[in-house]
Amino acid sequence: MPKFVELWVYLSATPLFGLTATLLVYLLTQAAYTAARHAPWANPVFWTVALLAGGLLLTGVPYPTYFAGAQFIHFLLGPAVVALGWPLWQRRADLQRRWGRLLIAALAGGFAASASALALGWALGLPADVLLSLAPKSVTAPVAMGIAESIGGIPALAAVFSVLTGLVGAICGKYLFDALRIPLDAAGWAARGFALGTASHGIGAARALQVHPDAGAYAGLALGLQVMLSSLWLPLLFRFA
Repeated sequence: MPKFVELWVYLSATPLFGLTATLLVYLLTQAAYTAARHAPWANPVFWTVALLAGGLLLTGVPYPTYFAGAQFIHFLLGPAVVALGWPLWQRRADLQRRWGRLLIAALAGGFAASASALALGWALGLPADVLLSLAPKSVTAPVAMGIAESIGGIPALAAVFSVLTGLVGAICGKYLFDALRIPLDAAGWAARGFALGTASHGIGAARALQVHPDAGAYAGLALGLQVMLSSLWLPLLFRFA
């Protein structure tokens, strides 16, 4: 026990703590996810976030201390997003035929995601800055923070809403698609992936990649389209609203 305490004191005070804790918890939750046969409720991202947050609260480790190590993994988010371009390149012929419909679907999906969140928040009487932070909830967190800041929202709150949206979509998407009877064929997987990437950005795309390559490819496309389109139309809309 004394050696374990000494190890804990050492790790908790160094950048190794955030990196080690993140990798260890994710590997454990990934193993549980595999054992559960990729059930949506066992999503490793959700459980990793929950366990790490609970661990930081119980141990009293400040978030900056944790992030000093976790930032090395955070840096890899950029290359990971770029890597989503490879499945799209493999399907470039299909994308060239469908680009018009995909663009319209991305615009409609992004508008529906923002409008529904704003309408629900307004009905609940949320403050204006919280409402503006909700608007980019279906865009990946770093971009959502920038959009929220440009329209008068709270960047940190926008990041929280973005992560929660991604987790909810990754966990509940399969059940919703099954209820809508979206088929499990090539067109169905493309539709499922595109919808998940539109509504739940990177976390949804990661889930789609684990389920089917076509779903993952179209989820990555939807993620990229939402980043570009929402960064343009949301600030313009609120500027003239």
